[in-house]
Amino acid sequence: MTDTKLILLLKTVITLGLCLILLGIYFHNFSETVEAMGVKGIIISAMCIAFGMVLSLPTKMYLTFILVRREAERNQSE
Repeated sequence: MTDTKLILLLKTVITLGLCLILLGIYFHNFSETVEAMGVKGIIISAMCIAFGMVLSLPTKMYLTFILVRREAERNQSE
């Protein structure tokens, strides 16, 4: 897989993770349906936030590593 495709994939995963985090916050703060569900609703909102963090944080670190490596290779070739 080329670096451009990998970077695009990682940015997509980060965006998906951030959307899940925002969805979990919406469920927790503003959704009356999730509030009416009680403990199950809290678990649903917490799982959205947890999966969002799992998707976004490690991919940010890996994406940063790829970009730093690419910049170092570019500086070395000059």
